[in-house]
Amino acid sequence: MTDRTTYVSLAGVRRRGWTDAMVRDLLGTPDVQGRDPRRWSLAPVRLYLLARVETVERTPEFAETSALSRARSSAAGAYAERRRAAVLTAIRAEPIEVPRLPGPELERRAVRHRRLLGARSPGAPEPAGAPSGAPAGALVRWQVSYLRHALSRYEALLDGLYGETGRGEAERLLRRRLYEAIGVAYPPLARECRRRIAVEG
Repeated sequence: MTDRTTYVSLAGVRRRGWTDAMVRDLLGTPDVQGRDPRRWSLAPVRLYLLARVETVERTPEFAETSALSRARSSAAGAYAERRRAAVLTAIRAEPIEVPRLPGPELERRAVRHRRLLGARSPGAPEPAGAPSGAPAGALVRWQVSYLRHALSRYEALLDGLYGETGRGEAERLLRRRLYEAIGVAYPPLARECRRRIAVEG
């Protein structure tokens, strides 16, 4: 049986500062490859002789590749930060144009939007206002939801932000700006907008 103390796994090699490309280019084929008999997994176990890993780590090729990898990582991080800053600036500068509708029309659209979301059974008549028996404040919430949906085109401002890098911050800023704009355009909805900003971040 293989003495695992003289081997290092792919995860262990990564912890030593190797990237997958470095492993592929500098180490090549694993010294031991197969299924781990101790646990079920689709991924094969890949083990590299520790002595071979340490030998490669002392070569000029490893030092050069490692430095290049760090430079690429740093450049990618700098690009992501510039992109995040640009998106946040665009969100802050973008004028938010909330559709201005007469009160009854906004109510009708809000109720219809709510119905389309599945809150009412299909085929039910479209009411002109909040249905009887609806919870207090429901119509206000539905109006804010409808207007928020009507402003969804502004989410295109988030294009190009992926993963964790600034995406959450940009989404929170955009949500806040949209709710603030709805509150300004429709003062009776401002309280619900402030509540959503507090709840949704």
